[in-house]
Amino acid sequence: MRAALWFMALFGIAVAVALFAGNNQAVVTVFWPPHRVDISFNLMVLLLAGLFLLLYLASRALTAVFSLPVEARRWRAQQKERAMYGALMDALAHLMAGRYIRSTKSAQNALAQEKSLGVTTDTSGHPTGHSDSLASQLRSLSHLLVAESAQALQNRALRDQHLQLALQNSAARHAQEVREGVLFRAARWALEDHDSSATLDWLGQLPQGAARRTLALRMKLRAARYGRQTLPALETVRLLAKHRAFSPAAAQSIVRGLALELLNEAHDPVQLQQAWARLDDSERAMPELAIHAASRLMSLHGDAALARSWLVPVWERMLEPRPELGDNLRIKLITVLEAGMDTLDAEWLARIEAAHVSHPRDPKLQYLAGMACLSRQLWGKARQLLSQAAPALQDKLLHRNAWRALAVLAEQREDEAAAIEAYKRAAQL
Repeated sequence: MRAALWFMALFGIAVAVALFAGNNQAVVTVFWPPHRVDISFNLMVLLLAGLFLLLYLASRALTAVFSLPVEARRWRAQQKERAMYGALMDALAHLMAGRYIRSTKSAQNALAQEKSLGVTTDTSGHPTGHSDSLASQLRSLSHLLVAESAQALQNRALRDQHLQLALQNSAARHAQEVREGVLFRAARWALEDHDSSATLDWLGQLPQGAARRTLALRMKLRAARYGRQTLPALETVRLLAKHRAFSPAAAQSIVRGLALELLNEAHDPVQLQQAWARLDDSERAMPELAIHAASRLMSLHGDAALARSWLVPVWERMLEPRPELGDNLRIKLITVLEAGMDTLDAEWLARIEAAHVSHPRDPKLQYLAGMACLSRQLWGKARQLLSQAAPALQDKLLHRNAWRALAVLAEQREDEAAAIEAYKRAAQL
């Protein structure tokens, strides 16, 4: 449509010129004493148009001639810039290929080219080389490549020198992304040197948004593990789990392991209670952690009632119609409760009795109820329950303890034959 309109306009102009010039009898007289020149108006218009075109072409030619030095400088700057970027790509290619000395030389060549290039402008103020923002980013990347090669060659002096130069050149606002990359590389190098404090220092210089990225959290986790900082490692794993950096099963396993280490680091009941308070609700609901924490508290001679209060959710889960606890956890739970049997209160006795009544064929609950009766000096009932539980117990420790308890009961009845038989059963395991 636009082309059709242009053709119509051109035809209109041609018709107008033909009508105007075809019957135009006007004459232009030029007086130049003592001469007089008569020229038709049409010819005068053509002469003026030709003169204008001639002057325009002459001005363009003069502009092109005077701009030759600027164009030459721009061409030379372009060649240097191409050589600079070529050297930078060569440095990166050599680094990826493991040619660290060649990578260092290529990166230093790129720095030399950039230094000779600089930031120049023409007469109109337009830059003929690269801008200052690109220059700072390129210098930072070149220094970073040199430092990376030096790290691979274990030349820490050269690495630290170019690392500081990379940080200096990336200090401007427009080079923040490059600066974050430099800080990440510095943290990784410190991590490779197993320097956890330096790693955390480098990560601490990152902006708040960059510090919460998955890469930063993974390095923080490794640094905390190297430095045996269990609580920071646990907090980092929680953030990584929220970012879905691990699968749910892997995250739960790592959290469980770190929480167990945190509980094991406690050396008195107060420290253990503080460590337990630092765990999340979901972590305190893990049966492994609750049982371990209660066992640890009792071994440190802490409050047995408090330890048993931590076990209430685990006990309720064990008595569910479809219990999720395995045999190992059930045995550990019974062992922990047995360890504090002397201080067992009426509420827990009622729980144990109700569990035995609701699960009369469970040998582990029979064993626990029998030991509870034994601690309360209910000899007859204890003997009955332990006699039923002992042959069916699969765990060696519970089996041995059950026969030893039966031997003690036989000694109280002065039944030496039964006591000897029970001790034999216990010794065979």
